[in-house]
Amino acid sequence: MKRPKLSGLLKFFAVMLMSFSVLLLFWIASPLPKILARPETQIFEQVWQTVNDNFYDPEFNGVDWKAMREKYKSQAAQAKSSQEFAATINQMLSELQTSHTRYYTKEEPAYYQILGIFVPRSGELQKQLPKFLPQGKIEYTDIGVFTKDINGKTFVSNILEKSPAAAAGLKIGDQILSVDGRPYQPIKSFAGKAGEEVKLLIQRSATPSSQIEIAIAPKNFDAKTMFIDAQKASIQTIQREGKKIGYIHIWSHAANEDQQQLQSEIIYGRLKDADGLVLDFRDGWGGGDVNSLNLFTAEAGPTVTSISRNGKKYTYISQWKKPVAMVINEGSRSSKEIYAYGFQQHKIGPVIGTKTAGAVVAGRPFLMEDGSLLYVAVADVLVNGNQRLEGKGVAPDINIPLPLEYAQGADPQKERAIETVLAAIKQTR
Repeated sequence: MKRPKLSGLLKFFAVMLMSFSVLLLFWIASPLPKILARPETQIFEQVWQTVNDNFYDPEFNGVDWKAMREKYKSQAAQAKSSQEFAATINQMLSELQTSHTRYYTKEEPAYYQILGIFVPRSGELQKQLPKFLPQGKIEYTDIGVFTKDINGKTFVSNILEKSPAAAAGLKIGDQILSVDGRPYQPIKSFAGKAGEEVKLLIQRSATPSSQIEIAIAPKNFDAKTMFIDAQKASIQTIQREGKKIGYIHIWSHAANEDQQQLQSEIIYGRLKDADGLVLDFRDGWGGGDVNSLNLFTAEAGPTVTSISRNGKKYTYISQWKKPVAMVINEGSRSSKEIYAYGFQQHKIGPVIGTKTAGAVVAGRPFLMEDGSLLYVAVADVLVNGNQRLEGKGVAPDINIPLPLEYAQGADPQKERAIETVLAAIKQTR
């Protein structure tokens, strides 16, 4: 009597084992569980949901956002590298046709720069950051250049003052061919090489014979202070025909410190005795308020004179009423564009260069579960109550292009601004 029961049990277990094996084979063969198990899919879902919950327009700028999820989900899951995954995410975000909406990885300088701007002002980011940057430092190793890809070639589009690139003699318009014999990558090319000499192969003209190798030592850039440091280092007093023309490059317009430093230099510091002023608002970041426009728009207030014990007098005027010009380009965005708009509205001085980015909404960064960064447009922005600059930008009063390829350091925009200010100085005398 016991043998039939045992035989039945064996058959039962055999059937169960076969069923489990079939299910296991199905699980291995099916692509769906693999997709669901991949971390990229989780990040994709987090990105999509974050935009879904925070994008400023509930109609998503006329885009079917749920359809975008289905359109790009499998493509993101099948990405073969972090770069390919990020490109897919950004392709999806570009469907919204809105600025301040982009996905960044730790392989991009902008990742650190955005965190450097926002972390000091965000308690939430301050709590999240130690998980991804345990040392608490928002820094990356670099040489201090901005680059632009044109027809598959990488050109230097701007250089931070007193950076390793500036010290090594790199010029705007230089084509970067390689770093230590390998293709140039903004983060990877210099990671772990702070203070060490690397070999940068560049080309100065369209002729291959203009290729030269430059020795350069990257450094660690603190993303919280790098732009204010460059702003301070940019200040010049340019002598032209017996006149002094002040110059300052506002790299970031997002922090009060940047604007306070501008005000301090104009009223008390190195620019106060200049006969005219050039404000360079090209490239970098925007994001702050435009209160410093009051330096140029306010009615002349009382002067303040202090007299020290030795009888020396120091007189301060809290407004700038001397000639001034602003320089802009397609890298001028956000509050820098509002500033340029205000310059034109109040007829403060000529705006020179090329049309701004047309990127005037309010953005907010969100850290994803893997430490990547999602920048989302969370509020629309109107100027004077009804003027929307998003997608439009600000056209300069004097249009001066800057041909980037093999420019060999030439800066016709800055030069035209200096000439314009000089002419205005002569007219006021």
